[in-house]
Amino acid sequence: MPLLLLFTNCNGQAKQDNQTINSQDGPRVGGNCETCELIYVGMPKTINAIDTTSGWQLPGPKLIVTGTVYKPDKKTPAPDVILYYWQTDDKGIYAIKAGLDPKAERHGYIRGWVKTDQQGKYTIYTNRPASYPNSNAPAHIHMLVKEPGIKNEYYIDDIMFADDPLLPKGTRDPSDTKGGNGVVKVTTKNGVQNATRDIILGLNIENYPKQK
Repeated sequence: MPLLLLFTNCNGQAKQDNQTINSQDGPRVGGNCETCELIYVGMPKTINAIDTTSGWQLPGPKLIVTGTVYKPDKKTPAPDVILYYWQTDDKGIYAIKAGLDPKAERHGYIRGWVKTDQQGKYTIYTNRPASYPNSNAPAHIHMLVKEPGIKNEYYIDDIMFADDPLLPKGTRDPSDTKGGNGVVKVTTKNGVQNATRDIILGLNIENYPKQK
């Protein structure tokens, strides 16, 4: 899999048809997408602009990720975009627990969905994930995008953390970032870490429809 990496809000509430779409005309947007079908496993009928994972209650740093999703012009906010995310726990494991659909075990129980509000904004309350055990891989949060008008979901860069000592050094080529740079700066306020991950739809996404 590539490294792409009780709070609710009436803003961004909308009904979502969670029917899996496995085919479309032309090449698949985003190319091959391993485990992408899991976006639909357990997807709630109503998705909010704010979501809280079970990770919020785990030991270790609490993390709030906020962001704005923009249309391909990089300036117009994009409403009603679904973001599906999943991550490791504080031990670096995609942990499972009672009640988790067996189909979703590869992603663990710290997973969720947000749907951007009319200003394109979203917020995720979670824990800061740990790196895989005995690994040099940076800690990360995986993200999938399902946007109106695109028949399939696609990966964007993982959320990774600029202060992570495992993060490769050097400046990444902007032309290689999917959906914009996923490396976020972290600030701490009242003991809670905060990060902003903005997203540009279609940026460097394979087979993305050309804009008029």
